[in-house]
Amino acid sequence: MNSLKRFVLAMAALFVATTAVAKEVKWSHSVTEKGDGLYTVTIKADIADGWHIYVTDPAKAFNPTELKFTPGEGVTAEGAMRLLSQAKVEYDDIMMMEIGHYEKEAIFEQDFKADGKGGEVAVAISYQACNVGSCLTPETEEVVVALGEASAAPQAEVKAVKDAAGSGSLWSLIIEAVLWGFAALLTPCVFPMVPMTVSFFMKNSGSVARGRINASLYGLFIVLLYTLPIAALIVITRVVGGDAVTADIFNWLATHWLPNIIFFIVFMVFAASFFGAFEITLPSSLVNKSDAQSDKGGIGGIFFMALTLVLVSFSCTGPIVGSVLIKSTSGEVWSPIITMLAFSTAFALPFTLCAFFPSLLQKMPKSGGWLNSVKVVLGFVEVALGFKFLSVADQVYHWNLLDREVYLAIWIVVFSLLGLYLLGKIKFAHDSEVKYISVGRLALAIGVFSFVVYLIPGMWGAPLKALSGYLPPLSSQDFVIEKYAPAASNTGTVDVNNAKYSDVLHLPHGLKGFFDMKEAEAYAAKVDKPIFIDFTGHGCVNCREMEARVWSDPAVQQILRDEYVIVALYTDDKMPLPESDWVTTDSGKVLKSLGKVNAHYALTRFGVNAQPYYVLQGKGGKILGEPRGYDLSVEGFVEFLRKGVEEYKK
Repeated sequence: MNSLKRFVLAMAALFVATTAVAKEVKWSHSVTEKGDGLYTVTIKADIADGWHIYVTDPAKAFNPTELKFTPGEGVTAEGAMRLLSQAKVEYDDIMMMEIGHYEKEAIFEQDFKADGKGGEVAVAISYQACNVGSCLTPETEEVVVALGEASAAPQAEVKAVKDAAGSGSLWSLIIEAVLWGFAALLTPCVFPMVPMTVSFFMKNSGSVARGRINASLYGLFIVLLYTLPIAALIVITRVVGGDAVTADIFNWLATHWLPNIIFFIVFMVFAASFFGAFEITLPSSLVNKSDAQSDKGGIGGIFFMALTLVLVSFSCTGPIVGSVLIKSTSGEVWSPIITMLAFSTAFALPFTLCAFFPSLLQKMPKSGGWLNSVKVVLGFVEVALGFKFLSVADQVYHWNLLDREVYLAIWIVVFSLLGLYLLGKIKFAHDSEVKYISVGRLALAIGVFSFVVYLIPGMWGAPLKALSGYLPPLSSQDFVIEKYAPAASNTGTVDVNNAKYSDVLHLPHGLKGFFDMKEAEAYAAKVDKPIFIDFTGHGCVNCREMEARVWSDPAVQQILRDEYVIVALYTDDKMPLPESDWVTTDSGKVLKSLGKVNAHYALTRFGVNAQPYYVLQGKGGKILGEPRGYDLSVEGFVEFLRKGVEEYKK
């Protein structure tokens, strides 16, 4: 019993460690003028008690601290960076190497030579904070240091780069995961577990206080069984290879053709099963062993009761879990943990309530014909959702098999058939006889056919903004009645029209721009305009939603066309690059595809691995204000763009 309790506490501690976010290192900078245009920039880290950051030597750290100085126009670096703090170096028996770290504080100095009255230096600081038992997520922080007359206060705090996903993105994922969690209760392999739960907790009921503790443990175990595996995967990959490896794994899972095709096939197989073609069940021996263990009672019995529920329900929740996870991996790498926590909490809540009040829930409706109808409806929904995975692979690899009008045609047919099923015009093998249409079924049918009517104009180019995140981009559609506004004449030069990769990549709404950073920077210098950097992805739902709901605004398009040079950097594109464009990372890994190179640039330059992420860049790489992530406020986006133009003209 005690060992099991310790195991539960250990799992809970691991979960807390993987989801906690703390700020244990504060960075500041100062500038000292030495005369004759020579300046010393000092970067200092104040480290909380019990925490440390690693040294800058990669040979003595798995995630070394790195300071990257980017001098602005008229500024040059003088000599190498100096380390003013004494590092503590110890031999680690587990890692079998010497590891160095800084405690309390770490101070770094770099000299610069500036022409005229001064200039600016951009500093990107990458580091990882650890204590004796755990490490936080590696972070990248940035600051622009002013030299000369524009120099700031002696100790200015360095601000962290904003989360690329944006609060709106994460909350939308959480809300969607919660809704899926509640919807999973109505699936035919989950709902029958309700009476089983009631029976178990009535049989094992004791005192009221003890019953509530057991019910709480039951809900906790369900949440942990869904959440801990994904949390463990992230922790292991981060320990072994750091942030970049974890990001690569989830990027591969979200964008590579193999997992997307597998998920597409899985969704089609489950849909066929829901239509009654066959039954999908886990091996009975596995379920029976878990069920037998639950009969022993106590905490162990409660755990195996929760395990039985997860195993039995997996044939229905599996596709839902996969969909939730795949969607969340297009964002920051911790999003899968948070979204799975939200899903499992919503999924576990009804069962926890059943465990709390078993005697009050014995009169719940039994499973029967109505559950088979739910099963068929879910089958139609799974067919529609499954094509999203095929669409992602199609876009990333430029197969051009599932253009927007083909995708829409499939959805129109699928949901039309669903509407006919709800009206009783289509029947499957296990359906009960429908003598009349209930008000509920009629209401659902009206909703489904209304959705079909909404989809139909999309065949001729209607933007369908409400579904922009789920549909292929409008640029993939062959026939569009209304053409978008052309690009402004001052950007419609041969440089833009013949941009690298423009034969396969396109900007939305007829905008003109680039898909290569160096090409965009050269053109921006030529036309004297700031650069609008769009970190995006083919499989990025939030990117499509931003383009459909925010970029489509006339004010936004006017500013982008007339005031900026646009560059879209796809971080998941699989296009192979010529050897001259390959990038070798600090660890020696060679990046050979367009998406990997762009993702590496986003991570090393801005400390982000999520999309969408928008950066306004001026001369000499200067960042014109705080970058912006997912946010559907048109007014906020217009203000963001206008402030960038104003900052550029100063």
